[in-house]
Amino acid sequence: MVPKKADPDSRSRLVLRRFLRRRLAVAGLFLVALFFVFAYLGPFVYKWQYNQLDFQAFLQPPSSEHWFGTTQNGFDMLALTMRGMQKSLIIGLIGAVLSTGIAAVAGAAAGYFSGWTDRVTIALIDLLLVLPSFLIIAILSPVFSGRTWLVFVLLLSAFQWMITARVVRSMTLSMKEREFVYAARFTGVSNWKIIVRHILPNMSSFLIIDATINVSSLILSEVGLSFFGFGVQPPDISLGTLINDHWQSASTPNGYQFYLPAFLLILLVLAVNLVGDGLRDALDPNAGIGGDR
Repeated sequence: MVPKKADPDSRSRLVLRRFLRRRLAVAGLFLVALFFVFAYLGPFVYKWQYNQLDFQAFLQPPSSEHWFGTTQNGFDMLALTMRGMQKSLIIGLIGAVLSTGIAAVAGAAAGYFSGWTDRVTIALIDLLLVLPSFLIIAILSPVFSGRTWLVFVLLLSAFQWMITARVVRSMTLSMKEREFVYAARFTGVSNWKIIVRHILPNMSSFLIIDATINVSSLILSEVGLSFFGFGVQPPDISLGTLINDHWQSASTPNGYQFYLPAFLLILLVLAVNLVGDGLRDALDPNAGIGGDR
């Protein structure tokens, strides 16, 4: 009797069931999706735009006309927050994909090829780990001032991949001794094809989790640097520049200008971390599928 082939979608369904059992993770995913809709579709339905002045409402508290209030110049705070969240979200996502991609390629190459490739990669990782990334980006920031914010994303990603690359290298050292890798070599598959088709897919769970966690880490890094004037530069807006513009109002009756964007930032980072925790539990084959979190 010929045994039935395993359903190729069975693992995906199992992971989905595990994830859906984590109530906090599902709530986090809902919040992240809501933030995306809020940031990217909100400006099309909301009355006020981030660069539009209301000459009848200077420094007004939250109301039905201006949900987050207005600035002293008459700009709508909700529109500014939506604009800032767009930049923070896209920087976090692009930076996470780049940093995890760099870590996957560098770590897998170091572990698979060994020799001088491994030594050079480890030396580079050790060098970048001891360099103060905040200070380096702050020094380089004036050089790239006025250029595209994508340069800032590249700088953030350049200091985010090292720890992950070490883990990928360790996993590759073990995985390259497996039978399926030997079989691929025997059939003449090139080294890079083995890495891309056989080694990296077998650590995809770890890479997905790492990329998810990197989103929140990079959002916080961007906000911190932009707050001190080393990240996104005016006239661009991010949550960091918005909080920097209004932090002095925190102890005044106009504290809504600071607290509302800051609260949304905290909620966004918390939601992304909850999704990351849920993915980690769902993708971990040793995680139990019973119980809710």
